[in-house]
Amino acid sequence: MNKILRRVLTILPAVLLQLAWLAVLFSWLAPWAAPISFALSILAFLLVLYIITKQDEGTYKIIWLLLVLTVPLPGAMLYLIFGNKRTTKPLRKKLAEAKSLPAPADDTAPLYDELGSADPRAAQTFRTVQTMTGFPLRPNREAVYYPLGDDMFPVMLEELEKAEKFIFVEYFILEDGLMWDSMVEIMARKAAQGVDVRVLYDDLGSIGTYSWKNAGNLAKKGIHVAPFNPLLFIKGTLNCRDHRKMLIIDGKVAFSGGVNLADEYINHIVRFGHWKDIGFKLTGEAVENYTRMFAAFWNAFAHDPIPNAFLASPQAPAPDAPKDGMVLSYYDSPLENYAVSNELFIDLLSQAREYAWFYTPYLMPGDALLGAFVRAARRGVDVRIIMPGIPDKKLVYRMGRSFYPVLLQAGVKIYEYTPGFVHAKASIVDGVVGSVGTVNLDYRSLFLHFENNSLFYRASLLDDLKADFLATQEKCRERTVDNIDKGFWHWLTDGILRIFAPLC
Repeated sequence: MNKILRRVLTILPAVLLQLAWLAVLFSWLAPWAAPISFALSILAFLLVLYIITKQDEGTYKIIWLLLVLTVPLPGAMLYLIFGNKRTTKPLRKKLAEAKSLPAPADDTAPLYDELGSADPRAAQTFRTVQTMTGFPLRPNREAVYYPLGDDMFPVMLEELEKAEKFIFVEYFILEDGLMWDSMVEIMARKAAQGVDVRVLYDDLGSIGTYSWKNAGNLAKKGIHVAPFNPLLFIKGTLNCRDHRKMLIIDGKVAFSGGVNLADEYINHIVRFGHWKDIGFKLTGEAVENYTRMFAAFWNAFAHDPIPNAFLASPQAPAPDAPKDGMVLSYYDSPLENYAVSNELFIDLLSQAREYAWFYTPYLMPGDALLGAFVRAARRGVDVRIIMPGIPDKKLVYRMGRSFYPVLLQAGVKIYEYTPGFVHAKASIVDGVVGSVGTVNLDYRSLFLHFENNSLFYRASLLDDLKADFLATQEKCRERTVDNIDKGFWHWLTDGILRIFAPLC
């Protein structure tokens, strides 16, 4: 709480200056109130037309239309600042400049030939993701699944001890404690030995847990550190957060999943009951995609670029080396006109024949994704969603439950994890294709945040994911049409919450 208070006091002068400027502007314009009001009405009408014709999620359009039509001037100003992607130009420019990284080897043709022969529909899905993101399909040499952060943490420490060239760390939340302090102790030793150690964290995501003073202490240990999109004043890029989570070591090993670097994620401290999260470890050529994801962001938001020599996949196995399926790791960007993971999940639901199962802590899908869940269930696909039993954010949890009726009535099965909070983000379809990453099934994750995700095809990791899903389901209570809240007031509350869901 003290960290948040200090940050608020730090940015308060900038915010007050912004408000003072607006007050002076409105005071200066007051004598021309009538013509200005007429002009603003015309501009509001044009803005409404622009929002209606814009290619965007329908639910998101509705909230902005309601706001602009109800209070035209404040609504228009808020939309132009927060709802319009044109205001993300500074972030877009930085990332565009960082894309001068050397291109990855274009050697995916044999993989797509193999995938196309075995499963043409899956080949279409993977090729579409590659085209949209620029990240290539890779053979999966080894992917180890961890059903809890508790299981992954000791392996992360073991791999950190092996680092010889570089350690790249990028997380939404950092917090001092057993997990982070243990990693910092190793990274500081490695930095003293000449290993290049870099830490990138989201400034707003860590606002209550990690301060600029903490970051300064890292720098004193020889660790390069940079905050993503620092919160210095109110700006249009405020909503664009770095929700990605990755640890890359020497380009040989990468860890990712839902686990942030704080003690509740490994159940060392208890918050909201037992913390159910998942993660994985990649080795082999597939790690290169994660190295490039980190390098693009670091080069964009820090001042000391990563040497290109770090970007190559070290000692790539021979083409005939054992392969455990395929994997395509990518990141989502709110700066693009398409939402990769949202389209991916819609695609996976459309091709599901037997089952489609999802882990998510938050459930606020847009209209298109909601429709995909409903259509899959109606045609007989076994669609399941595991949600938390104990919420971390009660209002957001209540918003998620507002989507239960339409999903349950269509035949989607929803389970709530009674021991505590589910923070896992994953999908599995027919045991053939699945994903593990940082993407929640809510608007913020699907449309506003930078996220990372790994899409697997016929990897043994999917078998472990399926077994874990079923084991977790045993600890859940199933929600049905008969045991959810009903009645006019619940319907009214759900309707209002559904309108505001895109903003949460």
